[in-house]
Amino acid sequence: MSITDADWRVIREEVLGGASAMAYDEVAARTAAEEGVGTVRLYQWLPACLSLGYRQPPDTVDWAFCESQGIDVVRRPTGGGGIYHDTHGDIAYSVIAPAEAVPGSLAETYELFCEPLFDAFEQLGVPAAFADEPAEALYEPSCYLRDIDPAHDIAVGGRKLAGNAQYRTRDAVVQHGSISFEVGAERHLACFADPPVDADRFRERVTGLSDHADTERDVPLDSEHVGLTDSYNLERDRAVRVIEDSLGEWCGAIAGEEWVTDDWTEAERAAAAELAEAKYRSETWTRDREDPTED
Repeated sequence: MSITDADWRVIREEVLGGASAMAYDEVAARTAAEEGVGTVRLYQWLPACLSLGYRQPPDTVDWAFCESQGIDVVRRPTGGGGIYHDTHGDIAYSVIAPAEAVPGSLAETYELFCEPLFDAFEQLGVPAAFADEPAEALYEPSCYLRDIDPAHDIAVGGRKLAGNAQYRTRDAVVQHGSISFEVGAERHLACFADPPVDADRFRERVTGLSDHADTERDVPLDSEHVGLTDSYNLERDRAVRVIEDSLGEWCGAIAGEEWVTDDWTEAERAAAAELAEAKYRSETWTRDREDPTED
């Protein structure tokens, strides 16, 4: 079974809080395992959110700063460092597939799932690729400042553009990632407790799509494709649409001009709302890494 042999749906960019964003990934993994339906999705974080890697110690977070700025904090089920997801400076995506549709190798799966991202970056005029060579970590608690791994870190000219992470259940594979659109170095660093890196050094290591992309729109704006948050950043909106189209074409949910557009079922929405509240908003999960929904 290959990627295009599976049934797929594309969920266009949604505006979600951190707990809901993580809950929908988990619910989509259940759907992939139980029904064989894959999901590709983009989402925008509102409010802005600091997502922690699965094993990240809570004392690496400046909780007082995050609370004072209205920044959510959520723990991911994937490893790696923390990421500050700015509402307009970050583009988040997930690919959730039935396990039988993807390779068993972690490296091969990263390559497969990142194919549509590289196609989208090329369309945007961004010369992005997996990093040419490794680089040492500057600050382990931050995803963008950890060591650069050519196996899964996407870079432009040696500067990190996107971080990707995977987790697997018995019958499903989830990959989600953060694509930097605009680099907000000061705010990113302020979410962490005493990082030994200043904003200038952060910018030397990290880049964003807005630094490289041709985001000039080739179609007129219309209310069907631009929402309230989109309207404040039309260049970001253009990048999002290109990435969405590329993901849809890759998995076979787009054929020419025809979209197979789907949404969450009512049962999935209810399950995600329950999971977001019971697990991803809980202090036991966020601070202690204990899943309160496990028996």
